[in-house]
Amino acid sequence: MKRIFPFFIAVSIVMTFSGGSAFAASADENYKWYCAQCHGSGGKGDGINSKDLPVTPRNHTNPADMKKLTDGDIENVIKQGGAATSKSTTMPPFGSTITGDEIKEMVKYLHKLCNC
Repeated sequence: MKRIFPFFIAVSIVMTFSGGSAFAASADENYKWYCAQCHGSGGKGDGINSKDLPVTPRNHTNPADMKKLTDGDIENVIKQGGAATSKSTTMPPFGSTITGDEIKEMVKYLHKLCNC
């Protein structure tokens, strides 16, 4: 018991001073968990659910398509979902699911996918 207690204190200190981000998922992990089912693991819009959707998911590897979007546009659609941006209503909002920092990292990850 004496050895476990310092561990819990250390974890509490890290969580207090890091704003809870010590256990934040990477953009790659979040993309695979939340996005790949529709957008595909490689981001080409060919995820396992894509064939059942009324609108083809965006191809995140298409530089011409992705360059039309500002970082703010991308953040907004991730936070508020497709309906909030006049896009597909089947894309859910993730603003309550992933943190603001994780969303910013996701924007960077999407830029890497499209080589923008």
